[in-house]
Amino acid sequence: MPVPKTILAIFSGAIAVAAGIWIGQNVNLLPIEASENAPVYDELFRVLFSIGTVLFVGILGLVVFSLIKFRRKSGDSEDGIPLEGNLSLEIFWTAVPAVVILFVGIYSYDIYDRMGGMNPLAHGASHDHQAIATQERVWGGIGSGSISDKADSTISPLPIEVTAMQFAFLFHYPEGDIISGELHVPTGRRVNMRMESKDVIHAFWVPEFRLKQDVIPGQPTILSFTPTKPGRYPIICAELCGPYHGGMRSTVVVEKPSEYEDWFNKNSKIPVLET
Repeated sequence: MPVPKTILAIFSGAIAVAAGIWIGQNVNLLPIEASENAPVYDELFRVLFSIGTVLFVGILGLVVFSLIKFRRKSGDSEDGIPLEGNLSLEIFWTAVPAVVILFVGIYSYDIYDRMGGMNPLAHGASHDHQAIATQERVWGGIGSGSISDKADSTISPLPIEVTAMQFAFLFHYPEGDIISGELHVPTGRRVNMRMESKDVIHAFWVPEFRLKQDVIPGQPTILSFTPTKPGRYPIICAELCGPYHGGMRSTVVVEKPSEYEDWFNKNSKIPVLET
């Protein structure tokens, strides 16, 4: 007894969905996670990868089935059957992508909000004075002494000024008046970077942090992150910025807090205050 086409289609679709979900959740194509943002971003990537795999497996299976089922028979020289539009099929292949795109859009917005992308909008104009005060606290006072010399138990964000130019990144630490070609940051401490370009548009990209931010001339941009895993990770300019764009790279060195403090005190131009 032949299997009904509807049952066969449903069964084939279920296999494609199961295979896509399994591949999307178990095949890891991303580098290691080295910031607090990374797991949130990877969650979105796995969902998108699962959806893409389901579509790929389903479409590839349909193409292979069609090549076998509807291939020209030996000795058949007639034209194919003239077919016109199928309203039900057109509704189906319009509705399914629409639902998928709507889901991806809403889910991506949620991920973006969880990563802090909507924080500036959430405060509103009534909190502008608080934002200004926070900015002054984070970026003020170059002569603030050692990073461990804090008045309270709360660790404040680490301010770093980033200058991009053809074809290098420079990192300035206002707290110690340090200028470095490498970015040194401690684990577990939030880093606030104010970035500005001296010539053309560049991009600050660290794949292990899952972060990418354009650096624009005449328009400073802010990028915040919290590193979680010690190591050395590449900083890549991901915006075509000239003939040597491919060589515009640097390194972010993520260290344990004690190691970072040793590096900071060793390179600081401001004497460490004794407490």
